Amino acid sequence: MSQHPDPNPYPAAPAATQPSAESQASAAPAVAKSEAEWREQLSPEQYAVCRCSATERAFTGKFWNHKEAGTYTCVACGEPLFSSDAKYDSGSGWPSYWQPLAPGAVTEHADESHGMRRIEVKCARCDSHLGHLFPDGPRPTGLRYCINSASLGFEGAGEGKAPGG
Repeated sequence: MSQHPDPNPYPAAPAATQPSAESQASAAPAVAKSEAEWREQLSPEQYAVCRCSATERAFTGKFWNHKEAGTYTCVACGEPLFSSDAKYDSGSGWPSYWQPLAPGAVTEHADESHGMRRIEVKCARCDSHLGHLFPDGPRPTGLRYCINSASLGFEGAGEGKAPGG
């Protein structure tokens, strides 16, 4: 009997992952704004990515080849999301990380849009779309958090928060 590989190598995502009780206790309060407030705060590209789940073109975002040490934050709310220590060059043209900065920093959601089966990654604090999670990353996790630059800010090591980079 021959075995056929699964035509879709990406595992189904849980409906959503929630921050643990431990991470919720130290997390900043959730951010809830009207769509008008988000439009006023974010650039048109940031709004399209963060609030409408758009994807920027590969190799065009300001962080895809960014090498500075520091923390990548949510451009919408400033929440720390990823460390430069977990960033790597995946060759995809988008910033890629093998793990979030802390458990509960991001949530994962099933995404079956555009005829694909993927796992969407969102900011746990403000629910902004960040990108997608794929099971083709490096060790130790084997995961690739493929994130849009437009959804990120950056705080260099030793700097204060700078949403939007």
